[in-house]
Amino acid sequence: MLHTILIPMLLGFSVFLCGMKLMELALHRLAGPYLNAALERSTATPLHGLAVGTVTTAFLQSSTAVTVIAIGMVNAKLLSFPRTLGIILGTNIGTCITTELIGLNLNKLASPLLFASIGAWLLTALLGEIRLFPALHGMKWLEPLRYSSIALCGFALLLTGMTMMQAVGPAVQESQMFGWFLAKSGESLWWGLAAGAVLTAAVHSSAAVIAIIMGFVSLGAMPPELGVAVVIGANIGTCATALLASIGGSKAGLYVAYAHIVLNVGGALLFMPFIHELSAVSGALSSSAASQIAHAQTIFNIASSLIALPFCYLKPLTKLGSAV
Repeated sequence: MLHTILIPMLLGFSVFLCGMKLMELALHRLAGPYLNAALERSTATPLHGLAVGTVTTAFLQSSTAVTVIAIGMVNAKLLSFPRTLGIILGTNIGTCITTELIGLNLNKLASPLLFASIGAWLLTALLGEIRLFPALHGMKWLEPLRYSSIALCGFALLLTGMTMMQAVGPAVQESQMFGWFLAKSGESLWWGLAAGAVLTAAVHSSAAVIAIIMGFVSLGAMPPELGVAVVIGANIGTCATALLASIGGSKAGLYVAYAHIVLNVGGALLFMPFIHELSAVSGALSSSAASQIAHAQTIFNIASSLIALPFCYLKPLTKLGSAV
């Protein structure tokens, strides 16, 4: 088990997270000068906040990063609590871009993308630090090209790590623990929800957990309904990072983390009785098992955010925001 499952899984997970972090940091450097201003000026209403949260999360490829930034701005009194509600709803929609990309089965492009990113980065080094062509030194497009190449490298590593993690699927399928989990989940899909929440809270990456589940479902090691339950649980697990980020901050910042929890837990409780229907709808829209899982998460997050949006206009929430 150590050599066939744990070590390959940890290596793949490390490569996957390294790719995610590279993408997040590079894209944040590209958008950083504009991000805080966008969140501060474009969140006058929950609907505006939803749009801004969706776009920024889709660009940064990290709902956690946008949520933590929002909590930090609330703690610094740059944003009020009510203005963050739409942002929280938008982050759940924007994060679907990552899983939809993973669901496209682009694994074969990992090597070409990696070589292309390295080539682009070397080009910026030759024209920048080395000054191979002095006339081009200091061009404004060099810095965006460099961070774009780093983001592309991160995406290539993400695909590589996902391939490594999914490769242990057959070995996991034969393990006794996985057999026990499938037996329990056969009795109740709530076991899948709990597993997704715990794993995501532990590793702080819902995308990594969902990528593994896509591999299991694609191999036939896990039924699609159970995979969808784990994905819904993974959305709950993402709340752990936001809750940790709010500790020691203002009461308003803590309320932002609570709002994130209420949204994801409430959405999970609402959709769990309709797992089979959600799986059927996402399956009808999909060409592969991996894309079925991605579509299920997208439908779940968009529906949950749109259902919650009208509640963000309630006066008690506005009064709560002014009180803190």
